Amino acid sequence: MHSTDPTDSRPVDALSAAQQAAVREVLGAYPVADELGRRFQQAGFRLALVGGSVRDALLGRLGNDLDFTTDARPEQILALLKPWADAIWDVGIAFGTVGARKKARPAADPVHGEPFDFQIEITTYRSEAYDRDSRKPEVSYGDTIEEDLVRRDFTVNAMAVALPEVVFVDPHRGLDDLAAKLLRTPGTPEQSFSDDPLRMLRAARFAAQLDFEVAPEVVTAMTEMAGRIDIVSAERVQAELNKLLLSPNPRAGLRLLVDTGLAARVLPELPALRLELDEHHRHKDVYEHSLTVLEQAIELEQDGPDLTLRLAALLHDIGKPRTRRFEDGGGVSFHHHELVGAKMAKKRMRELKYSNELIADVSRLVELHLRFHGYGDGEWTDSAVRRYVRDAGPLLERLHKLTRSDCTTRNRRKAAALSRTYDGLEERIAVLREQEELGAIRPDLNGDEIMAILGLRPSRAVGEAYQFLLELRLENGPSGPEAAEAALREWWAGRQA
Repeated sequence: MHSTDPTDSRPVDALSAAQQAAVREVLGAYPVADELGRRFQQAGFRLALVGGSVRDALLGRLGNDLDFTTDARPEQILALLKPWADAIWDVGIAFGTVGARKKARPAADPVHGEPFDFQIEITTYRSEAYDRDSRKPEVSYGDTIEEDLVRRDFTVNAMAVALPEVVFVDPHRGLDDLAAKLLRTPGTPEQSFSDDPLRMLRAARFAAQLDFEVAPEVVTAMTEMAGRIDIVSAERVQAELNKLLLSPNPRAGLRLLVDTGLAARVLPELPALRLELDEHHRHKDVYEHSLTVLEQAIELEQDGPDLTLRLAALLHDIGKPRTRRFEDGGGVSFHHHELVGAKMAKKRMRELKYSNELIADVSRLVELHLRFHGYGDGEWTDSAVRRYVRDAGPLLERLHKLTRSDCTTRNRRKAAALSRTYDGLEERIAVLREQEELGAIRPDLNGDEIMAILGLRPSRAVGEAYQFLLELRLENGPSGPEAAEAALREWWAGRQA
C-alpha cells in the first residue's frame, strides 16, 4: 500500500532548517551513508537510513550506530558488504539483518580527520508477527519501504531517508509526533502489540529515554493487552527493562509499566510495593519511596549509568510487603525485610535470565542496605567498620551510594543528621584504610603457616584455625605474625583440652 499523502516522500529541503541540518550532518559529514546508497543503487537495489537513526538525527543525538533498510535479500546484502566493510557479522541473518563495521574519515577533512568506526545494520524490508503462542517472531520479507515502515513500532521510528537521492519518507507523520514528543503506532496499537507484544515494553522504555508522552489509545491497548507479554522470552524482556532502567528518566517508564499492569507480569515485586497506608499514615508509600531512591542513586553516579546500582535501588525494599506487621499502638514493622528482599531479588533476576554475577551483586546490596543503620548514632568500633568493609567487598562504593540514596525523609534536620553520620563512617573507613589493608582483610598467618605451627595436614581443622585468626583480625586489627602465632597456639590448646 502506497499512500498519496504529500508528506510521504519529500526532499530534505522541505524540512525545517534545523531538521535539514541534522539529516545533512549525518549524510554529509561522513561518506558512509552516501557510499552505501550508491553501492546499492548501482547493484539495482534501494537503500534508506531508517528508524531510530533518523529519529536520533532529527533530535541531534545520533551516535555511531546506523540502521538501514533495503529491498535486497540478506545474501545480496552480504555480497555487497564484503568488499566494502571492515568486518561483517551475520548472526541476525535469519531475521533478515546483516551487521557490519566501517571505519571512515570525516568528509570535511579526509586527510587529517581521525577515522571513526560506524556500526551498521542493514535489514531487508520485512514484516514480522508473533504466533498466538510462540515466543519467536515469524519473519517475512516485503517489497516496498512503505510495507517495512508500517510494521515499525512507533511513528517516530517509522521515518526514513532514501539514499543516495536524499528523500525524506514519512508516511505516518512521525515528524509531527517527534515535534509533539508523542508516541503513537503506525497502525492501530492493538494490531501492533499483537504482532509484537514486546513493543508495549518499548513504549515504556521510549517514554523514559526520550521523555515522550504515550498516546492515550496506546496506553489503553497496553492495559488491555498486558497479558500478551507472557509469550515474549525472558531474555528479550530483560533487555528492554535494562534499557529502561539505564535511561535518563526511568521513573516515567516504570510508572507506565505499573499503571498498565505490565509490571505485574514482568516485575510483580514493583507494583506489590504500593502498600496501602495505615489509617494513621505512619509508614511511607514504599513504591514511591523506591522510585525516589532510584532517582537519588542516579544522581550519585559518577561514571555513567550503573545497572547494578539502579537495580539494587529499585529492589532494595521488595521484602517489605512480605514482612509487614502492624504493631500494638498503631506502629508498622518490616523486620528482616532486607534478608527476605535479597532472596526475592535473586529469584526474580534468575527468572529474567540475568547473569549470576549481577544477581549476586544486586542481592548482596539489597541484603546490606540496612547495615549502616544498625551501628547506632555514629559510635562504631573499628571492628564494626572492618566488618562493614569486608562484607561489602568490591561493592562498597555502590553500598555507600545506595545507603545515602535510601534517605528520602522530608525532615531536613533528620536527613542532614543521617548524612553527617554516614560522612563519619566514610571518614573512619578512610582512616583505617591508611593504617590497614581494608580492601583485602586476611589473617596475619596463611594456611601453610597455620599447618606448620600446629603440625597439621590439610583438613577442616586448618579452616577453623584460619577462621579464628580472621575473626581476631577483624576484631583487633593487624597484630603481626608473632602475636597471631601465640593466639593460635592458645586457641589450639584450649580446643585440645
